[in-house]
Amino acid sequence: MRAAHNVHMLQLRLIRHGQTDWNVQSRFQGQVDVPLNALGLAQAERLAMRLKVEPAETLVVSDLQRTRQTAQAVEQMWSVPAQASASWREQSFGILEGMVAQDIAQQYPAEWRQWLLYRSDYAPPGGESFQMLDVRIRRAVGDVVQLCERLQVPSCTVVTHGAVLDVIWRWANGLDLEGPRKCPIPNVGLNTVRTDGEVMQLVQWADDAHVR
Repeated sequence: MRAAHNVHMLQLRLIRHGQTDWNVQSRFQGQVDVPLNALGLAQAERLAMRLKVEPAETLVVSDLQRTRQTAQAVEQMWSVPAQASASWREQSFGILEGMVAQDIAQQYPAEWRQWLLYRSDYAPPGGESFQMLDVRIRRAVGDVVQLCERLQVPSCTVVTHGAVLDVIWRWANGLDLEGPRKCPIPNVGLNTVRTDGEVMQLVQWADDAHVR
């Protein structure tokens, strides 16, 4: 394991995708490939305008449609192609994907009771537990650190998903994975951390002034 003080700390800007209709309907999106709605597309344009004053960065996105659409205006503005990676996908919710809470409680009452316990080791049938997501995202962060070291760039922007950002927020705050989400994660909000792939330091969180 490398000592953090001997390793360059990458500045990592993390952005949740723009709004989708399933966000509005409070449906479990997971890894279903849902597109942005009209407001989400407008949010993506406003995000690009906000980042116009920033120097162009390496751009990494989840390979799902809603993140790729969110990144398109930024790609054009920076003239930087986004690198898509399945490692940055949303947590998989298995059989719960596409459903709202009321329907889950009626159709899968046992699974819904388990979900409401917010245990990090619980995975819906066919899905991922929060612990599994944590392992995946720590690897994804390590991959981005290595990518930026190879490219010799000090910063990277990643467009990803809500549960992914929850994992990183807990990591940066030294919190465990148990219990419900405790941090705001607005659509196209800016969240900045510094990391070497092992240490995670919080710089800024949930800055969404550009879309209010």
